[in-house]
Amino acid sequence: MRYVTLTQLFEHPITQKYVKRSGMAHAIACAYHAYRLAKKYNVNPDHATKAAFLHDIGHYTWYRNGQWDYDLYKENDIHAIKGAERAHKLLIRLGEHPRSAKSIALAILLHTDSYLPQGELHLNPLQQVVAKADEADEEPSGEHHYRQISDMRAKRMLHALDEKVNNALSNWHSANEQSG
Repeated sequence: MRYVTLTQLFEHPITQKYVKRSGMAHAIACAYHAYRLAKKYNVNPDHATKAAFLHDIGHYTWYRNGQWDYDLYKENDIHAIKGAERAHKLLIRLGEHPRSAKSIALAILLHTDSYLPQGELHLNPLQQVVAKADEADEEPSGEHHYRQISDMRAKRMLHALDEKVNNALSNWHSANEQSG
């Protein structure tokens, strides 16, 4: 059962403000990549698409002299930390199951290691899917954050993805009940 859909997330003012700021087209592309990867790695497609869609909700805009400063961003950014907190709060407000909200927030927290000290993280399958979905849509110097998409097209794409997730989720639950 899905408590919150991607379309509901898209329509919320918090998403409109922060996901648009970090790149709605990128967020939607990542959600589609996460859907595909979730099926490949037997991960809950609902959690994967939500985490991928919201993975950059914590971005701050790092500008210098009116221009995006990628080096400043790389040096100072902690968007995954802020994003995990912001996404968790949003999901809970919209009625997401608390365990699901936590799982999604942790995947957002760990979708990048850019803010962590050198070391090796051991990600669970959902966290791996979200990180791979983000990597699949990256462009040099953060250009993927600047692709444009109309609200109407974004909403249509997310509604279509919601339908795919609904269908895949019932199959995923059946497969995991039989194996568990």
